Order: sequence, then structure tokens, then C-alpha cells
Amino acid sequence: MSLPQLQNLVVIDQDITNDSYGVYYDKRTIKELLNYGLILLDKPPGPTSHETVAWAKRILKIPKIGHSGTLDPQVSGVLPLGLGEATKALGVLLLGPKEYYGLGRLHTLPSKEKLQGVLDQFKGEIYQKPPQRSAVLRQTRTRTIYDLEVVEQKERLLLLRVLCEAGTYIRKLFYDIGEILGSGATMIELRRSRVHQFDENQKLVTLHELADAYAEWQEKNDDTKLHRMILPIEYALSEIKSVVIRDSAVDALCHGAQLAIPGILQISPNLAKGDFVGIYTQKGEVVALAESLMSETEIKDATKGYAFVTKRIIMAPNTYPKNWRTKPKPKE
Repeated sequence: MSLPQLQNLVVIDQDITNDSYGVYYDKRTIKELLNYGLILLDKPPGPTSHETVAWAKRILKIPKIGHSGTLDPQVSGVLPLGLGEATKALGVLLLGPKEYYGLGRLHTLPSKEKLQGVLDQFKGEIYQKPPQRSAVLRQTRTRTIYDLEVVEQKERLLLLRVLCEAGTYIRKLFYDIGEILGSGATMIELRRSRVHQFDENQKLVTLHELADAYAEWQEKNDDTKLHRMILPIEYALSEIKSVVIRDSAVDALCHGAQLAIPGILQISPNLAKGDFVGIYTQKGEVVALAESLMSETEIKDATKGYAFVTKRIIMAPNTYPKNWRTKPKPKE
């Protein structure tokens, strides 16, 4: 399956890629995916997100795994895991919305009209103060509720679907709804069903399934199941604009250089100054995340100058050969 972000790009220049270096994003081996992979984990209720990550590290026998968006211990659902260098790309998922299904108990039974009227007040931008047992500073902040609907109600039990900005506390949302109703409300159970573009329509992976698939790879040399569970990290970046660069520019970026006009081959249409982008090799591997310093028109017209400023390097240095020179030190 091709990456959507690398389709229909505007061609600035053409070049060929050397197959002796790097690897096509969809041709990675399991060992390579363990350093540039993404797992859509179905976190069970009980363990903390940190404990869940620790278990995944033990299962896969790798030292570095990160997650996108902490879930409280009793909350289940979508928990994207980045493996190895892929942890550096997970921050992109915080740019998009999250969806939750929360079950709560109203302390008294309001009319449907009153309940709907209160829920409508919580759509849009709201103020929230994180609960006492939270990992962030307890300062009032704004968060956006994109959608809030009653999925089902049975007497005082209320099942809500909440589509919201990252960092919204759903338990606190239930509490605040209860305060406006005047009688109080308590959240009983919560499940996260979506993180940015990833939702439960994708095949989520449980820790038990991951352990079984890894054991099958180790003991029987059969990586079929594990390959289905570990996605290339590039799939996490499908919602941001893209830039494709020459092989000769890759290692310079990995060592901290900024991307100049001569290194650019393709860009997303309608690119604007200030856009957040993923920078890719011609094989579809993500190299870095960057911010555009020029628009599409300016890049087309320019022959030199820096077009993007690097924000996060993802690819390990020396994956591609060094084709850049350092300036000689002046003689003393």
C-alpha cells in the first residue's frame, strides 16, 4: 500500500535513488521495523501507559519504545507505540483529534431537553483544570470539543462519544457536566477509540497477540503475523505535507543541516510558508520533520537558499553515504 502523502506531489527536479543505501519503507525486515515501526496497541484496563510500554519492550526485546498520549490505568483503547527511532515521529499524532467513549452515572435523572442543553454548552472551546491526580501542572487551560453526543442512555447511566483536542480530560468533562446539571456526574468507564487518523477500524494489537507473533518469529522463523502488526512509522505522518529529497541530501540532514533548494525533488501542492512537513527519501523513508520557510511558488522560482528548517531528525545518521563537505578550519 502506497503512502498517501507521497502521491500527487509537485515535481521540482528529478533524480534516481541508489538501492545500495536505505530501504524502501514497505520492504523493511522485522529487524528494521523494530527500529522504524509503529504498533497500534489496544491497551487493556489496569496497567499504566508506562507499564504497558515496559511490557512491550520486554516482549520485543528492544530498548526504546514510546507512546502517543498517556492513558490512565483503568482506561483502555488505542495507544500508538513507536519503536526505536520511530519514537521521534509520534509527536505528530498529538496534532490531531482523539475520540473517546465514556460511560458515566448521573446523580439524578434530568429531562432529555435539559441534558442536551447542558451538553451543547460543552461543544467548542472549553476551560479545563487538570484533576489533582494528573502528570501536568494544574493550571486552567482551553481545550476544544469537536463533537459530543449521547450514544445511549439507560436511566441515569449515560454513554457519551467525545471527539476532542489532545489533552482533554474526559473524567473532568463528566464532572463538569454534572456540576452544570446541578446534581453531579461520575465517570465509570472510558475507552479511547481514535488517535488522529488511527481508529478501531484498523486492526488493533493486544499484548498477548504481540507476544505470540514475536515467539513465532523467534522459534519458527515465521514473521507473517509480526509483519501485519508492525506498520512503517511513515503511516503516522499521512496527515502532514511532504517533501522528497535527493539521496545526496539525506545524510547532511541527519547530521543537522538545513534543507536547501538544490536538494529538493518533490513537494506537496499548495505548500505554504510555516507548514509542518515530513521530509522523505525517494524510497519513502522519513528523514526528518521540518517547517517550511518558503511557499510552493517560491521554491519553484528559487535556485538556492534554505527552504526548510529541521525540527526533528528521525533517520539515524550514516544510513546514506556522506556527500557533503565541512568547511576547513581557518589557519591560526
